[in-house]
Formats: sequence, C-alpha cells, structure tokens
Amino acid sequence: MEFDKNQVVEMLRSQGDNDKAQLANRELPDRVDPQKHAGILSQLGVNPLDLMNELGGGLGSTFGR
Repeated sequence: MEFDKNQVVEMLRSQGDNDKAQLANRELPDRVDPQKHAGILSQLGVNPLDLMNELGGGLGSTFGR
C-alpha cells in the first residue's frame, strides 16, 4: 500500500515534528511505499506499520492501484 507524501508530512506536523515534516517533504517521493522507503521513514521516526494503521484506515483508498 502506498501513501501520498503529503499525508506523511501532515502526520508529522500534527505530532509537532516540523523539522521531520520538512525533511520528509524534501526526501520522500510523491508516492511513499512503506516497504521500499523504510530507510527514510526510519530516519523520520515513522514506523511503517504505524503509518499504515494511522493513514491506511484498513484497506485505504489506494488499494489496488
């Protein structure tokens, strides 16, 4: 499941991590694959499973794309 970079950026901002949000905005591609981009997500302190749970909401809107 992929996520829009802006979702990750907004999630970080909502947690008060503005520096990490700016880094995510610079470093992540427009579409974020939690498995493929696990390294940068780890640097940002984002657990891919947490990301999928928080942003995915189950199957999510990008399922099957």
